[in-house]
Amino acid sequence: MRRFKHALAAFEHPNYRLWFFGQLISFIGNGIQTTAQGYLMFELTQSSAGLGMVGFAAGIPIWLFTLYGGVLADRLSRRNILAVTQSIRMALVFILAALVFTGLIQPWHVIALAFAQGVTIAFNGPARQAFIPEIVGEKDIANAIALNATLNNLMTMIGPAIAGLVYVWVGPGWCFALNGLSFVVMVAALMLMKITPQPAPQKRSSTWDELKEGLSYIAHEPAVRALNMLTAAHGMLGMSIIVIFPAWAVRELHGDVSTNGLMLSARSLGALVGVVFLAFVSRSGQKGQLLSIATFAFPILLLIFTFVGWLPLALLLLVGTGMMAMWVQNLTNTLVQLHVPEDLRGRVMSAYVLISLGFAPLGALWIGLVGEQFGDPVVLMLNSGILLAVALGTYLFVPQVRELK
Repeated sequence: MRRFKHALAAFEHPNYRLWFFGQLISFIGNGIQTTAQGYLMFELTQSSAGLGMVGFAAGIPIWLFTLYGGVLADRLSRRNILAVTQSIRMALVFILAALVFTGLIQPWHVIALAFAQGVTIAFNGPARQAFIPEIVGEKDIANAIALNATLNNLMTMIGPAIAGLVYVWVGPGWCFALNGLSFVVMVAALMLMKITPQPAPQKRSSTWDELKEGLSYIAHEPAVRALNMLTAAHGMLGMSIIVIFPAWAVRELHGDVSTNGLMLSARSLGALVGVVFLAFVSRSGQKGQLLSIATFAFPILLLIFTFVGWLPLALLLLVGTGMMAMWVQNLTNTLVQLHVPEDLRGRVMSAYVLISLGFAPLGALWIGLVGEQFGDPVVLMLNSGILLAVALGTYLFVPQVRELK
């Protein structure tokens, strides 16, 4: 019973309960939006390239504006930044819904609105990460992050299912309208929170100087620097492996689209098991050790998967890789949060957001090009080998990471 109570420790904080409920509705809305937007773009263009353009347009602002978003997160009220960006995102979604309802929608509208959404995410992301300690306190940061990840995994499965039904029954416009309404709930939850005002930041000479201060902290703190490097490596070489699943299902497992679905479900199941486990041990002092285990276990499991042609065993290994991938993602986030000064939190977390979101598209490009040239098994073996080298290098040369509490 005590361990179960620890697994829900963040719910002891009233502000987190509001945050969790707002995110529950918001994550469902995001799942509906992403699924319906993809269907709509394909209907408009009948082209996979169109889908790629939407993803590319949404990703550009992440690289351009996220670090500046971190500067603002250290200057301004993080709750206000979140409320403003969520309100802008709501307006953009309702514009998309209106274009669909009026029959005026064109592919360039979807691309332009995806870019605008990407801009809001670039400013929302650092503030969202830096806001968590304000609503749960330092002791329960790990638990809050694990619960958020659990919720995200569950709602990511529910949102697309709802989108498919609504899209077929009443069309894409209502999918976007539903997502727009989900932002109303999130903004209301933010406004209902009772937040202790943070100390006013000291005046600094320029945005550039503030940005350099945050990046300098990362560069000169070995553990934080290593955590960001692990995030980059796993974002590029680990999280992005799902792009190869459709080809792998057919070429290596001799299956079809249903096999691809089973592979994705197995990985999602592992991720869910992983974050639930982390929620139960969120107050333990073994986070660095768990992270070290995951950095070795993930590439080893992935390497074994590369040589398996029997579907049941392949799915079991994907459950394991999903669990270890979530450990890496969740624990790097938690440990960066726990070991950054409050006055630098927004800027340091903006770098984390940039790395975690920005390297996955590069990994997808790498996997596609190398897999096409040398074969899918070769690229997974290369990824496994590089990640093992990164894990070993971190273990040997940055022992501070495995000692983090």
